[in-house]
Amino acid sequence: MINETAVAPAAEHLHVAAEQVRQNVVAALRTIFDPEIPVNIYDLGLIYTVDIDDERNVDIRMTLTAPGCPVAGTFPDTVASRLKEVPGVSDVRVELVFEPPWTMDQLTDEVKLQLGFL
Repeated sequence: MINETAVAPAAEHLHVAAEQVRQNVVAALRTIFDPEIPVNIYDLGLIYTVDIDDERNVDIRMTLTAPGCPVAGTFPDTVASRLKEVPGVSDVRVELVFEPPWTMDQLTDEVKLQLGFL
C-alpha cells in the first residue's frame, strides 16, 4: 500500500495553478524594494522576465539601476530567497543582466507619479 501523505509533499507545488503561481511571484516581487529608491523592484522595471515552467521552477532575469550598484553581489540571492517562500514555487533561479541597461523609461506611470516625474 502506498502512503499518499509521503508522496504528496514532493508534488505539492503542482497543486497551485500556473497562473496563480505567476500572480504570487509578481506579488512577492512587489514586496522587495530597491535599497536606494523607495520603490519595489517590479514596478521600478528591474524585472525583465518571469518564466515559470510546468514544474513551477521560476526563472527571473533582472537588472539593477546601475552596474556598480553596491548590492549587485547579494541582491539576486535576496530575490531568490523571497520567491522560494511563494506558495507553489518549486525552485528559483535569478540571473542578473545589464543588457539592455535600465533606464527611467522602465518605471510604471504610477511610480513616475510617485517620484514626481509626471
